[in-house]
Amino acid sequence: MSADLIDGKAFAAALRGRIATAVAAMKADHSVTPGLAVVLVGEDPASSVYVRSKGKATVEVGMESFEHRLPPETSQDDLLALVARLNGDAKVNGILVQLPLPKHMDEAAVINAIAPEKDVDGFTVLNAGRLATGQKAMVPCTPLGCLMLLRDRLGSLAGKDALVIGRSNIVGKPMAQLLLADSATVTVAHSRTEDLPDLCRRADIVVAAVGRARFVQGDWIKPGATVIDVGINRTEDGLVGDVDFESVRQVAGAITPVPGGVGPMTIACLLANTLTATARVNGLPEPEGLTP
Repeated sequence: MSADLIDGKAFAAALRGRIATAVAAMKADHSVTPGLAVVLVGEDPASSVYVRSKGKATVEVGMESFEHRLPPETSQDDLLALVARLNGDAKVNGILVQLPLPKHMDEAAVINAIAPEKDVDGFTVLNAGRLATGQKAMVPCTPLGCLMLLRDRLGSLAGKDALVIGRSNIVGKPMAQLLLADSATVTVAHSRTEDLPDLCRRADIVVAAVGRARFVQGDWIKPGATVIDVGINRTEDGLVGDVDFESVRQVAGAITPVPGGVGPMTIACLLANTLTATARVNGLPEPEGLTP
């Protein structure tokens, strides 16, 4: 028996459809059009592809897309000046600065210059703090997508034993906060964790976000567990996740494939966050099911 595949591509398509419907209603009823600004500094090939797909998805759901492509030698002061202009632009409801930035820039300083209500990546210190303390926050897109997939698969997460492998500010830490808020019992593991396979074998939910190809093995998994693979690793065999897919799917109850699992959810949740940010700033009801 092999695990059920969790189809993130289909879930994300349905989510984008719901967002498009909500955007159309917001335009018709309130004459408000959500706008997302994406800033790319330099010419990193993966970032360029990602920015292009974000712009396309934004337009497809009826939002306005504002792209700002800056040369790699752009100064940090010039980038901060652009962020300040976007903060003050009423047409822009969400601001995303594509990472990584060139080495001469301080990523934390740039991210924290984004107005928290327009921080659709959920990366500012203020939004991270709000999430950690259970207040209304903008939530990082990838963990939000993982949470949606888990709720869709399992219903209530209350009392589930959840293991998050990875402690990044982008995935690991916010993922743990979201699972805690849903009353799961959460362990955060990482590269220095001892007896990681034993921790895995106890977990009903495993979220792998460690950035190492095929790291999590099938004999680490509790039979019937739900496995969310956040990893995207380029190998000679193509894209693979942080989970050894073939061995894990023989044991798990459900698993996200790579590609086609978590990846499509990230952009869909970026659009969801932009819609939520637009509703909040305009004092409109937030569309249901788009926030934790």
